[in-house]
Amino acid sequence: MKRCVKLFALFGMLMLIVCLVSFSAAAETDDSIATEVSGLSEIIGGSNTLDIILSMSLIMLIPSILIMTTCFTRIIIVLSILRNALGLQQTPPNQVLIGIALFLSLFIMAPVIGDINTQAYEPYKNGEISQGEVLEKAVVPLREFMMKQTKNEDLNFFLEISGSERPETYDEISTFVIIPAFITSELRRAFLIGFLMYLPFLIIDMVVASTLMSMGMVMLPPTIISLPFKLMLFVLVDGWKLLFQTLVSSFN
Repeated sequence: MKRCVKLFALFGMLMLIVCLVSFSAAAETDDSIATEVSGLSEIIGGSNTLDIILSMSLIMLIPSILIMTTCFTRIIIVLSILRNALGLQQTPPNQVLIGIALFLSLFIMAPVIGDINTQAYEPYKNGEISQGEVLEKAVVPLREFMMKQTKNEDLNFFLEISGSERPETYDEISTFVIIPAFITSELRRAFLIGFLMYLPFLIIDMVVASTLMSMGMVMLPPTIISLPFKLMLFVLVDGWKLLFQTLVSSFN
């Protein structure tokens, strides 16, 4: 957990630097703007304004990159499908689902974050590697994680449509090919887990609807009767624990 905090603190420091420079640049003269830009250039290792713009754009894309290259996508989709299967519209609310998915992602990605901290962040903090080498070393554990979760057919598909030459080893595959293949595999697994999870609740809905129809109570919405039964079933079987166990084990 301490390693996770260190990495998020690093990202937070970078964003804070950018914000401070932006506010100070908006409030001061052109000479002070040039001074701030020069200082930011030294911090991020850029030599001109274009490098600074690219670095700031990358910082703004960090949340999206982290979401799409980790297990967050699979978890949040499964949780959303579970809420729909139970027939609950806004319970649990989106903030709760995102929080659950975030901390489960941190739990699952802890070994990967530890490798990034050991191989990239700590050497850079100790001055053993340069800024250019940080990204190269940090992306290696993330690539290994994505490759383990990516289906071969998805990887072959994106290699084919990208027009890339057939690689001899996995190390030769571009990260820009691995990421969309990983996302495709994650979406497929998430919807498969959601389908299997949806079946028991669908059976309850069908039984309740058939019972109400046979009793002539066609004007009574079946969801009103089936919702308490679905909640009771989910609680009795310890559904949250089973769901989290399934999600965590699906990445192992």
